[in-house]
Amino acid sequence: MLTTLLAAADPATFSWSPKVGLVMIGCNVLAYAIARANIAQPNEGFEIPNSQFYGGMSHASVVAANCLGHVLGIGTILGLASQGVL
Repeated sequence: MLTTLLAAADPATFSWSPKVGLVMIGCNVLAYAIARANIAQPNEGFEIPNSQFYGGMSHASVVAANCLGHVLGIGTILGLASQGVL
């Protein structure tokens, strides 16, 4: 019975493709926009090299935006893969 439950819970697997990469990049860009608009002091803390490329965001803000982007990205990719789009 346990193997039946595990087999039913196994999501459909998919292969990496450029579409998957574009979805992840898009989600990270969206996360940077969200972080830039909502972080109260985005330039507080350690400055990263070439910080003007990131809009003057500090190291912690960039890491936070990347984390949010990857969480959004994997959710979007898994959702699109289960719908058969990717």
